[in-house]
Amino acid sequence: MAFYVVQFLTGLASAASLFLVASGLSIIFGVTRIVNFAHGAFYMLGAYVAFTLTERFSGAFGFWGGIIVAALAVAAIGVLVEMVLLRRIYHSPELFQLLATFGLTLMVEDLVVLIWGPDDLVGRRAPGFKGAIEFFGQNIPSYDLFLIALGPVVLGVLWLLFQRTRWGVLVRAATQDRDMVAALGVNQKWLFTSVFALGVFLAALGGALQIPRDAVNHAMDLRVIVEVFVVVVIGGLGSIIGAFVAAVLVSELNAFGILIFPKISIILVFLVMAVVLIVRPWGLFGKPEAPARRTPGLTVNPWRPLTTNERLAAIAVLVVAAALPFVAGNYVLTVGSEIAIFVIFAVSLHFLMSVGGLASFGHAAYFGLGAYGVALLAKMAGLPMIACLLLGPLLGLLGAAVFGFFAVQLSGVYFAMLTLAFAQIVWSIAFQWVSVTGGDNGILGVWPEKWAASPSHFYWLSLGIAALAVVILRIIVFSPFGFALRATRDSPLRGEAIGINGKRIQWTAFVIAGTVAGLAGALFAYLKGSVFPDNMGISLSVDALVMVLLGGVETVSGAVVGAIVYKALNIWLVSQTDLSKLVLGGFVVLIVVAFPKGIVGTLEAFVHRRRKSSSSASSPLLTSRIESAE
Repeated sequence: MAFYVVQFLTGLASAASLFLVASGLSIIFGVTRIVNFAHGAFYMLGAYVAFTLTERFSGAFGFWGGIIVAALAVAAIGVLVEMVLLRRIYHSPELFQLLATFGLTLMVEDLVVLIWGPDDLVGRRAPGFKGAIEFFGQNIPSYDLFLIALGPVVLGVLWLLFQRTRWGVLVRAATQDRDMVAALGVNQKWLFTSVFALGVFLAALGGALQIPRDAVNHAMDLRVIVEVFVVVVIGGLGSIIGAFVAAVLVSELNAFGILIFPKISIILVFLVMAVVLIVRPWGLFGKPEAPARRTPGLTVNPWRPLTTNERLAAIAVLVVAAALPFVAGNYVLTVGSEIAIFVIFAVSLHFLMSVGGLASFGHAAYFGLGAYGVALLAKMAGLPMIACLLLGPLLGLLGAAVFGFFAVQLSGVYFAMLTLAFAQIVWSIAFQWVSVTGGDNGILGVWPEKWAASPSHFYWLSLGIAALAVVILRIIVFSPFGFALRATRDSPLRGEAIGINGKRIQWTAFVIAGTVAGLAGALFAYLKGSVFPDNMGISLSVDALVMVLLGGVETVSGAVVGAIVYKALNIWLVSQTDLSKLVLGGFVVLIVVAFPKGIVGTLEAFVHRRRKSSSSASSPLLTSRIESAE
């Protein structure tokens, strides 16, 4: 019995740090609606800065002074980020905000390695809390007891701040209705800045307080951000009490899951998150949001069929790409095959986002399911490559059919979070079902057959399937189904009034996108010769979002261009510099700020302006008529 009590107390200690980080994200998300993927980076920075201050400047600040100063210093960095970067994109779609903060995360990951090195850093014990207290024969670290007491204290302070101060009233009001707060004359810029500073301070404090418990390393950000998103969604956006209860729930599930349900311990928190989103999408303590005034996160213009010249240009590009094996070496062809595969992956998500208006945060799940489908059929059933490529993606189809049924019942950020939960469930199963998937050792030896084994032949295979996937998706877009899907995206009520079953249409689109993503995963398994759980991890889902948004979500060919640029740049930077994430992250941030329509969208806008100026010079009367029509 004493052992379980100690385990429970250990869970409470972990909950304290998790609550600090999650409460900060909940406050930021609730007020600014920023999907702050960089929140984990601020947590990591808090740990690194606190380590430096407590180890090298302990004489100046002391341990506890170093912890507080570190959190304040990182909060100051957060204010700078908010004023320089985030203020420029507050009115941008949520997905562009995600893209910018993801680029910031990439930059911070390389910066901490550059400043503090790649090795783990072990901090000192907290003064006054170096020992342990015996409890029925079990030792409980005294520092854990300190954290357990700290959690309710911070909760109380935050409650007083939000309930008993004018600033707190404004923050709570902005959480419910930002437009009304602005109409009352409140300066939203400084309100948002102060909220962001508080949120970053709490995240940095949570990271700083971890140095006596865990080693500081450059993977801390991604490890914590997933759990923090889970806590915020379960507790409810903008709810501090919800964040506290959810942090305790998630931490205790982690503490006892390994004891009671060892085979599904990693899945438990995501199962709880999925159930909460399905039953109560706004969280246990959250409140329903005001109705959206536009499609959540997207403002997509109607697509149009390609002109004759555009079709000829696309065919010419495809012919040039097909001729690459005659002039390039094996390495270039292997890179070309990988880019073609990620073109398939990106266009599947682009179809779902642009035509369906559904932004998935867990699209890698179906990519990974397709890869595992091929691996299991090839290794266990011994089927030939053609059969595996035809049947393997069906596992992605099955996963999309099951998860999509529940996901399309939601919209906006809740839809995105539910897709993330399902993706993490699939990843957890692949990681823990060792007897079938091999766990983190993966499935090895998934090589193509002789007819496709050479780099040139596999490149042609990948390129051909990529071209076929793009063409088929375009045919679907301009079919009656595609128009019904766009009608559901633009006006669900009008679509329902004319007899369109919106949820069924969206579910079908989800299944189509999942199947195409599964096809990309199947090819990727043969390219790499192996499959691992990371093939369906959150980082790959974010990569897909980056590709789509980088190219231009409102464009026809944005996903293709975005995938080519992002993967080519990523691969090239890795081979050229040790700071590839820093450069790539800076490039992503630059695109979001300077070219919010993406690469293709910006080029199209430039061409449109040139044509407009040419028309103005040649015929002012014609220009006035065009402007009147627009």
